[in-house]
Amino acid sequence: MDALLFFSIAAFLMFIIVAVMKRSRSRNKELNLPPGSFGWPLVGETFEFLRAGVDGEPEEFVRRRVSKHSSQVFKSYIMGETMVFMCGAAGNKFLFSNENKAVTVWWPASVRKLLGPCLATSSGEEARLMRRMVTYFLGPDAFSKLYIKTMDMVSQQHIRTHWQGKDVVKVFPTIKRYTFGLACRLFMGLEDDDHIGKLASLFNIFLEGIISLPVNLPGTRFWRGKLATRAIKNEVHKIVRARRSGSEQKPDLLNHLLNTPDERGKYMTEDVIVNNILMLLFAGHDTTSVAITMSIKCLAERPDIYDKVFKEHEGIGESVQWEDLQKMKYTWSVACEAMRLAPPVVGGFREALIDISYGGYHIPKGWKLFWSSSNTHMDSSLFASSANFEPSRFQESSGPAPFTFVAFGGGQRMCAGKEFARLEILLLLHNVVKRYRLKLVYPDEKISCDPMPTPLQGLPVRLQPHD
Repeated sequence: MDALLFFSIAAFLMFIIVAVMKRSRSRNKELNLPPGSFGWPLVGETFEFLRAGVDGEPEEFVRRRVSKHSSQVFKSYIMGETMVFMCGAAGNKFLFSNENKAVTVWWPASVRKLLGPCLATSSGEEARLMRRMVTYFLGPDAFSKLYIKTMDMVSQQHIRTHWQGKDVVKVFPTIKRYTFGLACRLFMGLEDDDHIGKLASLFNIFLEGIISLPVNLPGTRFWRGKLATRAIKNEVHKIVRARRSGSEQKPDLLNHLLNTPDERGKYMTEDVIVNNILMLLFAGHDTTSVAITMSIKCLAERPDIYDKVFKEHEGIGESVQWEDLQKMKYTWSVACEAMRLAPPVVGGFREALIDISYGGYHIPKGWKLFWSSSNTHMDSSLFASSANFEPSRFQESSGPAPFTFVAFGGGQRMCAGKEFARLEILLLLHNVVKRYRLKLVYPDEKISCDPMPTPLQGLPVRLQPHD
């Protein structure tokens, strides 16, 4: 009797499951979901997505599926989530224009677990308040009044220490040292090279785990990244507590976050301060390193472009003033074109807050969404001869059409540190170009995206000092 009851219940449950699955499939057909494949069980198409980046062509994952399905919208399954890719300027416009209405920010579990609550991972009112706090420090007014002299001084010191007197410099690791040291100085008031070096070593391990499968087993990238993150946060906690207990006040981000309340009169907790500093080190260090490195690569490849940049900097003295930055328009066009061809961030994630109707397809609430900067930037319908390096695209009166150049994202969540990055890039390029001509040691060096564009040989360049 017990066995009969058991089998009866089991059969009934199976009937319910099959009915639900049939109803779900029927509903999905009625809803007209985007075309696409969910790939393999559990992992979906994650490995294909990551492999395209490692191969140096992150846009290929999207391009192949857009071509296969003849659609700028398609579904996949990556990073453990059902994901809809919304391609091109139209997809970017929809996602950037509907922040906190139809969509909200979302990050893979590896990012959320390592960064914790901060500006990048927060949404809604909490994110708005954090952004106001952080952008006050990162805005152009703060740079013009407080930081341009410091940034220029650090840039010149970096050139004297790591470039001067050398025949060949490995650009990428050298620039990473520069951007990380500058960020530590401006964000936390750190000036001790040994302390900065210790943090930099941990930070490189953290970066390997930030976009990875969140498998917390010894030896995995996520496991190593988690250990490194804990060590970094412990160090930053010590710095925060020392600043709180001491009398020294420095004009840096840490001092601003410790002593400035938000609109409600509330101060950030210590944990959130630490998380935001870690997030800004991540956003303001590695991404800017990529932008500077790719700009130098392009200058070394194109003597004609280099000559135009050099001419722009000839009349600017050793000590750069705020008004000098306005004379570097062509240099900034070169940097933007470098970021178009090799965007420091290949795209971004969102989550559907409601059921969405887009492009004739239904996207259910809770599904994740992805916009691709690399695919947008290499779209020949948006950028003529998209594979060619042409800074003039950014010098035309109108510039690129809206939502086509998205190296800094867009909408409410456009990169808060855009002005910080612009100043950092221009100052370093100024101090390099004023001193050296450049020649690539490996003209065909491969660039891999793991997760950011990385020259596999470090981009060594031969230096030819000006007389």
